[in-house]
Amino acid sequence: MESKLKFPAAKLLFIIVFSIAMAFMEAAIVVYLRQLYYPDGFSFPLKIMPLKIYLVETGREAATLIMLATVGWFSAKSFLSRFAGFVMVFGIWDIFYYVFLKIILNWPAGMMDWDILFLIPLPWVGPVLAPVIVSVALIGGGVVIWVRASRGKPIVPSVWHWALEVLAGLIIICSFLMNAKLVMQHGVPVYFHWELFCLGLILGIGVFVTSLKNNRPRSLPVI
Repeated sequence: MESKLKFPAAKLLFIIVFSIAMAFMEAAIVVYLRQLYYPDGFSFPLKIMPLKIYLVETGREAATLIMLATVGWFSAKSFLSRFAGFVMVFGIWDIFYYVFLKIILNWPAGMMDWDILFLIPLPWVGPVLAPVIVSVALIGGGVVIWVRASRGKPIVPSVWHWALEVLAGLIIICSFLMNAKLVMQHGVPVYFHWELFCLGLILGIGVFVTSLKNNRPRSLPVI
């Protein structure tokens, strides 16, 4: 008997619209900051930011993550589908953030331009291409999880799958943090650890693919 579950297209549309709106808000804030600290265009070394502004920025980033996670939580019913909603929101938001910066500031000039990606707990630094690749992978994985759930064949990751995915994420984060000390000392990054980044990316994708073999019974609606 075929499952009557359908792909939640309306929820996905909401996620896309919300993510794009959040991306514009994020880009607008960065436009203001760059006008204040980098009126001639963003480049390294980093300009000294007052502690008060730095703390506000880190707080804003934390609040942004909470908002994205909240949308993911209300986008579905099961934990895995909610997590998929969050990573889709995050991925779309991150990509369109750069789209809006390109439209408004004509930056980045290329995908290999260096950027400050995040500030918590230390500055994440890397070429624009790296977070875009991660975002594409997150969106793809989230969509696959939702499609499988909507067909009554939700993925059931094991503890080992989760552990290895966390490890993969930490490896990728480490690749972004490798230049943190340099930029905090007002240095100019010239080398991104692509080997570390690719290791984490390949591990994450590989573990996700193997987790696709784990299913629940077809009759359980979990989206």
